[in-house]
Amino acid sequence: MSDAWLDTLKQEGGVRPRRTLAEEAADNLREFILLGKLTPGTAIPERDLAEALGVSRTPLREALRLLEIEGLVEYSATRRPRVADPSLHELTQYISVLGALEALAGETACREATMAEIADIVRLAARMAEGSDTLKPLDFFRLDMQFHAAIVEASRNEPLIETHRQYNARLWRARFLSSQQVDRRDNTLSQHAEITDALQKRDAKATRRALRDHLKSTIENIARIRSQDNEEAPED
Repeated sequence: MSDAWLDTLKQEGGVRPRRTLAEEAADNLREFILLGKLTPGTAIPERDLAEALGVSRTPLREALRLLEIEGLVEYSATRRPRVADPSLHELTQYISVLGALEALAGETACREATMAEIADIVRLAARMAEGSDTLKPLDFFRLDMQFHAAIVEASRNEPLIETHRQYNARLWRARFLSSQQVDRRDNTLSQHAEITDALQKRDAKATRRALRDHLKSTIENIARIRSQDNEEAPED
């Protein structure tokens, strides 16, 4: 009996791999961290958290390892997990590299992307603009990350795609905080429009420059957030 129908279902999304308990726990924890329900530096009590998530400590520890790879969780010298709290200097370094990666991806996508792929990127930017005032913060952020990932994937450069995935994972919370600066959102959407305009024209130089400038704005937003947090912190 032919298994061709199984291949068809997989290609069309009819058969999806079952998510593990660790992956589901990681999704929940990632959302808690992004939304600030678990703040930077907070110790993570494994037993209590496992009970709250309805899983045993084994999948929870696997979830924590996944988030450690993403840079959202770190371990103390005694191997106790806590929410990562990278310095502004560390974030700036990572974002600088990410900006170079996305600039290269945009430049390459101008040459390699299909018209359909560019149209999808334009649609993502339009959905963000249309939902700017109505989308929940996490939904807006997910669209933002889809927008950037789509540009990188359109480069068809596998080493670049994988390297970007690794760096971007370590910057999820920083990019999430940046995307929530409502007073800067018009600027973000304007930059997205500049990126998509250059990409549709397949202007490699302009696309590269627009993406670099866009990531520079992320650094500025994070620096501003850190400055505000320091000003609002209570004195000892």
